[in-house]
Amino acid sequence: MADVLFAPVRSEDDWSAARAIRTRVFVEEQGCAPEEEWDGHDEASRHVLGRVEGQPVATARWRTVSYEEEVVAKLERIAVLPAHRGEGHGTRLVHHIVRDARRAGFHTFLLHAQAHLDDWYAALGFVSTGRTFMEAGIPHVEMVRRDADHESMH
Repeated sequence: MADVLFAPVRSEDDWSAARAIRTRVFVEEQGCAPEEEWDGHDEASRHVLGRVEGQPVATARWRTVSYEEEVVAKLERIAVLPAHRGEGHGTRLVHHIVRDARRAGFHTFLLHAQAHLDDWYAALGFVSTGRTFMEAGIPHVEMVRRDADHESMH
């Protein structure tokens, strides 16, 4: 199995690849409305693209938001193409964006997990706040990871 390499989205080609992955996963596969997927936060977000043997297979973004009187990094749009799931790319993607946000000075990470993925995110250090809601027609749970000791994730 080839390893995935992550890099920031820097070019129009990178952005087109990230959009194509999000369209495939969120709009086509999960039935999210395009106007919900393209929510106006992309310009204020930092995007990453994962490639296997040069082919784009995963993407995510993070941005700053206010949460409980603190400015935190909110991890969003975490997507791996169906043909590449189960290979650990999603786990490595989350580790990568957490490290990226940490380098920018953040130690609290917020995400809105699809409810069926809450155990997976819990294994990555996220804790449910107990707040559940529907987003884009899909049950979600709010989860937070706080790196109180500010140590790097492996």
